[in-house]
Amino acid sequence: MNRLKEKYNKQIVPSLREKYNYKSVMEVPKLDKIVINIGAGDASSNSKLIDAAMADLELISGQKPVVTKAKKAIAGFKLREGQPIGCKVTLRGEKMYNFLDKLISITLPRVRDFRGVSNRSFDGRGNYTIGLTDQLIFSEIEYDNVVKVRGMDIVFVTTAKTNDEAYDLLKGCGMPFNK
Repeated sequence: MNRLKEKYNKQIVPSLREKYNYKSVMEVPKLDKIVINIGAGDASSNSKLIDAAMADLELISGQKPVVTKAKKAIAGFKLREGQPIGCKVTLRGEKMYNFLDKLISITLPRVRDFRGVSNRSFDGRGNYTIGLTDQLIFSEIEYDNVVKVRGMDIVFVTTAKTNDEAYDLLKGCGMPFNK
């Protein structure tokens, strides 16, 4: 069993149950999935950029990414419907906990001048999003193999009903929120 999942079951569940007065263990919010998304809008001019983004995302997540395509055409961005504009990975279960553990304990502390992640990036329904400016903070990415430095979004989808519940859940998991 993963170290973070064990911590969730033994420490986080009892503390959340006590704080929010849940009657059942099933009411306690849990992490449902983690979605990692890389936008590659410039892939319209060069198809190799989407392949490079997919390779980076596969190294980071340990899972094969899916290409995301444009839903509608936007002439101002020279975008046609069905054109590849990014890639994403949805992590669940064991891989999700492994990624979260690696993100909290190894990757985020490597960021220079890191003071914690924002505590205002909740969406009102218990989901949390982190925007990263480059993929080089992950130890799996080699600087020499990077085609283009690009950012990514990491979305933590929880079963929490409110932002406060989700904040307490992620804080208990070890998410380094700034003060």
